[in-house]
Amino acid sequence: MIAHFDIDAFYASVAIRDDPALRGKPVAVAGSHRRSVVLTASYEARPFGVRSALPLYRALEACPNLIVVPPTMSKYKDISREVFAIFASRAHAIEGLSLDEAFIDFGPCSLGEATSLAQTIRDEVLDATGLTISAGVATGKMIAKIASDACKPNGLLAVAPGDEAAFLAPMPVGRIWGVGPKSQARLELAGITTIGHVAALDDAQAYRHFGSWANQVRALARGIDNRPVESDRETKSISSEETFEYDVREERRLAEVLRAQAAEVAEKLEREGLSACSVGVKIKRADFRTHGRQTHLAEPTRDARRILKAALYCLRRADLQGAPVRLIGLRVASLVPGEPLQTSFL
Repeated sequence: MIAHFDIDAFYASVAIRDDPALRGKPVAVAGSHRRSVVLTASYEARPFGVRSALPLYRALEACPNLIVVPPTMSKYKDISREVFAIFASRAHAIEGLSLDEAFIDFGPCSLGEATSLAQTIRDEVLDATGLTISAGVATGKMIAKIASDACKPNGLLAVAPGDEAAFLAPMPVGRIWGVGPKSQARLELAGITTIGHVAALDDAQAYRHFGSWANQVRALARGIDNRPVESDRETKSISSEETFEYDVREERRLAEVLRAQAAEVAEKLEREGLSACSVGVKIKRADFRTHGRQTHLAEPTRDARRILKAALYCLRRADLQGAPVRLIGLRVASLVPGEPLQTSFL
């Protein structure tokens, strides 16, 4: 049996725990500059439409009484380590999705045993951190995730083996993994509005709407999800981004930011024992057009200077010509384990 755990409104809940005067009030965690976005909102803020990734100025327009508190990443990481240690004490395998969210494989056990273990973990997290955590228990990862979302906040929902299809059937088609907003709109125009509608498609219909993904998506809609909980998921890339409070035109300023980002990703590579074979730069202009440039290295590296040199090469190739930039990011990919070799650039 598999469980999905997600701490309720994590960042906001930490702020409320540490300042009880915030309890029962609309709270958002966000930075302080003009282009900050909401990282997390308390449940009292959500009826106003305040959600994660909403620009802060829009959140304040929607909820004038919104209380905004700054993020404290070091505190979140400490709490996350504590919570994951609790997971580890009960799990056969853990697949971390973020600081506050994970899949756990309980191994071969009954629904009742898995549900009891999930409740024990919820109690231990509350005792250790003062935070509530919601959980879904099921035979597959997607069903467990949907179940935990359905019982938030501070809930536990178990889906019995054999009941998966009935549980999923009335839910919006967009709840299927891989069906994004554009695909959902297209499917709804074709009359496919629920997961049950997808489950009922025949082979030809499924292929018409989903192409080569048809069999997989229809199996998920029928509650068949055999993907394992992957404790050692491979790191595909490491990145760092910054959104500027005011648009930046000077290439010198962009280079300064890339220097800091190169140092950050190099540190992460060192920590994970990896080296990168490619470096890329992401640029979002003031008009929201996004440009990306990437270069491949002659040999893997985790050296911040070589990463910066490659990033600056990508920046020059972007040929901005003084165009205003609202965001710049640096990404290393094609990661390989081990120490890099001492070689020349490119």
